Order: sequence, then C-alpha cells, then structure tokens
Amino acid sequence: MSTPTLIKNSDNQRIATWVRNTAETQIEMTLNLDGSGKSSIDTGHAFLDHMLTLLTLHGSFDLTLKAVGDLEVDAHHTVEDVAIVLGELIRVALGDKIGITRYGHAYIPMDETLTRVVIDLGNRPYLTFIAADDTPSPANLPFSLVEEFFRALSNHLRSNIHAEVFYGRDGHHIVESLFKSLARALRVAVHQDPFMQGKLPSTKEML
Repeated sequence: MSTPTLIKNSDNQRIATWVRNTAETQIEMTLNLDGSGKSSIDTGHAFLDHMLTLLTLHGSFDLTLKAVGDLEVDAHHTVEDVAIVLGELIRVALGDKIGITRYGHAYIPMDETLTRVVIDLGNRPYLTFIAADDTPSPANLPFSLVEEFFRALSNHLRSNIHAEVFYGRDGHHIVESLFKSLARALRVAVHQDPFMQGKLPSTKEML
C-alpha cells in the first residue's frame, strides 16, 4: 500500500495527499493545513460528509476527499478508514512540527448540547472519550462510530485526544458539536505560534 505524500508549494503551505485502497474502502484525500475552509467531500454517506465539511470549515483547512466504501454492509469501515487517512495526512503535513502550538482545546455549544475536545500533538496516541451510555445517535449514524472516528484519528495522527459530551438530548447536535470542537482544537494546535518560531514545542527536543 502507498504512503502519504508531503507536497511543497510556492506558498510553503503544509499539504499532504494519499490514495489508500483496501478491500473495504478506496479513499483519495488531499489536505491543506493552511487553507481557508474550502472542501470537496464525497464519502457516499451524507451525514459523514456534513461532519467533515464542518471540520474543514471550522478548522480552516482545505480538504478534497473521495471515498468509496462498503456502505451496503454498514458505515463502520468508511468512517474508520476516512479517520485513518485524515490522521495520517495531518501528521505528515505537520512535518517536523517546528513552531507549532502543539496543544489546543475548544468548548462548543449547540442549542441544548455542550462538548469539549482537548488535543496534544505530542506523538503519543491516546483517546479518552467520555459520553453517557445512552447518548442518542443521529438518524443514520450509530453514536459508537463517532468514538471509532476519534480513536482512529488519535492513533494515526499519534495524538492525545480527550473528547467529552457534557450534556445534550439531540444526537445530531451532539455529534456536530463534537466535530466542531475537534476542528477548533486542531486549528489551534497546528497553528504556527510566533513565540515558538524556530523551536520545537517539547523539552525532549523531539516529537
């Protein structure tokens, strides 16, 4: 299987691309960490497309994605594999991580719902995902797959992510709030910090 490719352009933007094919999914994705929120997304699953469009806009990334998965089975492989590719592309696009903020967090309200996501891009994959066992699902996506998305992203971005649903009644609002929290936390964490210019944000001198 191929591996993600880092692209250098004239504006020195952090861009990565990958075509990943398995027996379950075929995914083509290009990510620009220094974008403006533009996206072209088609996974065959309308709700997942909606969440990734939100992630792109509120993260201020540019994302092009075409995914074909075995949705006739269920959405599991498509959701997980898209998160795998996204995590790998963010990690590759970050390069040596010189000058990044590294940490980010966001609280996002959506009507009756409040969630929080906290992230560390420290090369230590670990997910803490806190939500009530009876958290409602959106109409066409089991809520358990949202945790699977976050877990695959954490593992392949090699990041520590803490996601928590404080409260909420509507499954759509809860998942949308989580994706917006993730987007805003990532936006901060990948940002070039002027106080860290030329420095690696770690006393270990490696990430």
